[in-house]
Amino acid sequence: MSHAVMRRAVAAVSAAAVVALGLGVGGGVASAAQTSATVTATNIVATKTLLGDGSVFPGEVVTYRTEFSVNSIIDRYLNKITDVHPAGFEYVPGSAKVSAASTSSPTPSVEVANNRVSVSNSVSAWMLSKNVNRKVSLELSYKVPDNAPAGTFNSGLTFDVNTFGSTQTFNPIGVTIDVQTPPDVATTTTLTAPATANVGAAVELKATVAPAAAGGTVQFKDGAANIGGPVAVNAGVATLSHTFDAAGAKSITAVYSGGAGFTGSTSAAATVTVSVPDEATTTTITVPATANVGAAVELKATVAPAAAGGTVQFKDGAANIGGPVAVNAGVATLSHTFDAAGAKSITAVYSGGAGFTGSTSAAATVTVSVADVATSTQLTVPATANVGEALDLSATVSPAPAGGTVQFKDGGTALGGPVNVVDGKAAIPHAFDAAGPHSITAVYSGAPGFKTSTSAAATVTVSVADVATTTQVTVPASAFVGAAVDLKATVSPAPAGGTVQFKDGAANIGAPVNVVDGKAVLSHTFAAAGAHAISAVFSGAPGFLGSTSAVQSVSVPVPDVVTSIALTAPATADRGVVVEFSATVSPTPNGGTVQFKDGSTPIGGPVNVVDGKAKLSHTFDTAGAHSITATYSGFAGFSGAGSQASTVTVAGAGGDGSFGSSQFGS
Repeated sequence: MSHAVMRRAVAAVSAAAVVALGLGVGGGVASAAQTSATVTATNIVATKTLLGDGSVFPGEVVTYRTEFSVNSIIDRYLNKITDVHPAGFEYVPGSAKVSAASTSSPTPSVEVANNRVSVSNSVSAWMLSKNVNRKVSLELSYKVPDNAPAGTFNSGLTFDVNTFGSTQTFNPIGVTIDVQTPPDVATTTTLTAPATANVGAAVELKATVAPAAAGGTVQFKDGAANIGGPVAVNAGVATLSHTFDAAGAKSITAVYSGGAGFTGSTSAAATVTVSVPDEATTTTITVPATANVGAAVELKATVAPAAAGGTVQFKDGAANIGGPVAVNAGVATLSHTFDAAGAKSITAVYSGGAGFTGSTSAAATVTVSVADVATSTQLTVPATANVGEALDLSATVSPAPAGGTVQFKDGGTALGGPVNVVDGKAAIPHAFDAAGPHSITAVYSGAPGFKTSTSAAATVTVSVADVATTTQVTVPASAFVGAAVDLKATVSPAPAGGTVQFKDGAANIGAPVNVVDGKAVLSHTFAAAGAHAISAVFSGAPGFLGSTSAVQSVSVPVPDVVTSIALTAPATADRGVVVEFSATVSPTPNGGTVQFKDGSTPIGGPVNVVDGKAKLSHTFDTAGAHSITATYSGFAGFSGAGSQASTVTVAGAGGDGSFGSSQFGS
């Protein structure tokens, strides 16, 4: 190798470091490209050429061709050729072509990290000969990276020669390519704005930049005046909410500032006609909740505030009901007849008037049905009844409906709950709890397709049924002639009034005795010995039936001795002070008792007679005259006897208030 070649090789090694780092030699500002360079190694001449004018944009494809020849009669053989491309350039697969004795497309070895693409011929090598005019050329293509910066990028070349002891390196070789900054993409800006707006009401201004630019802003304008500040473009769109403060025609534009790789652009002007807003209205609809097919009903719309002029269009769902109806003093009415059953959604749409906005009412539902059939209800009840007596109240509905209930009533009071109507009939068992006339009615509720109806009133005269009673007589098993005994009768249940007639056989004993609290008592003295059949007959009372007791027998023996009894009692006494009553039975019997009484009320219990005497200590608890008697019960062989009454006058003064009686015989 000559000294000149060596110096070129040294220079190439220094520049190769720049290319390996991916930097263009002289990179930065694009300059005129060096599209061809020739180098010599001994007698081998290599010329590398960039096809084209040497100026490209990112993303384009470039092609290099290197041609080898010899300049002497010495033939040479190439084993390997390596093309060194600018850093980041991408080899285009299949583009490598070698032309020698023939053209071939070898598969190269691609070294991305070292920016190299190599082809080899290790079998026979490629021959270079001046004698037979044999040359070799290598052609390859690369894609310029999409993100390649603008600038000038160099390339290189190495090759291996058979019999040479080292690789011949020319890196860089001085064949350069100028990567140009791509021109900005033209944009269009389209403005979207409402045709009309109201003073004081916010509207949206929208600008769409195409193609969707990365970055940049849009300045909306009203004529020459900016509307607010610039608005950032996001995914090709910029929006601004704006409120016009004055009426008139506004010429609105959107000015796009441009962005990285994109030109600016201005939209066509759009006119927004800004007006003072009409006064808002509300429309209220009034319709019946229900209607029948074929029956006219009134639809009414009220517009507030009462607008001057304008019309209301009534609607059934989306369908118009008739034509628009003029608004008069804020009201529009329409008589309408529904021709089909179902739920109808009725609205009223006010058209608006001079200075007034239109408005639509809320929907109101009218349930339209086929007209119900009239019914009649007939009541069946007894004319009379007794309190507590169970009876049936029944009603017949004509024509027989499919469902519904009947509510029976006593005047205005419901009798039980509603009763289902089955086959046109309804019945309820009932017992009246009060006597008197009861006005009974039956109210039919109605059912789908059937109207309600109420029966004529029917009067049930209710009476109190007499209650059955039982009478029980209580008498002593035995008694003595001349000695008073108590005959008692108990009537159940206790009636309110009535009398009991005691009987000895068929003969009345005294007069009828009033029943008080279900009881009647009669003090009776048998005048004759023998067996006496005693019974009690209850007379009955309002609401109570009469009854007769079973017969009770009283055995009255024949007395051997007729007795008499003498009562000893003080003429006066003080209330609350103990006094003593004494009774003497003559002749002296062998037993028996004495019952002291204050009027008809026993004082204490019977007192045994001892040695013909019976005594009782007693304390009066009321002042006044007290008629005191003593009755001897009689005993075997001795008749009973009753004393004469003694009056004890009791004064109001008293002792310690401990009243009562104590008894003993003597």
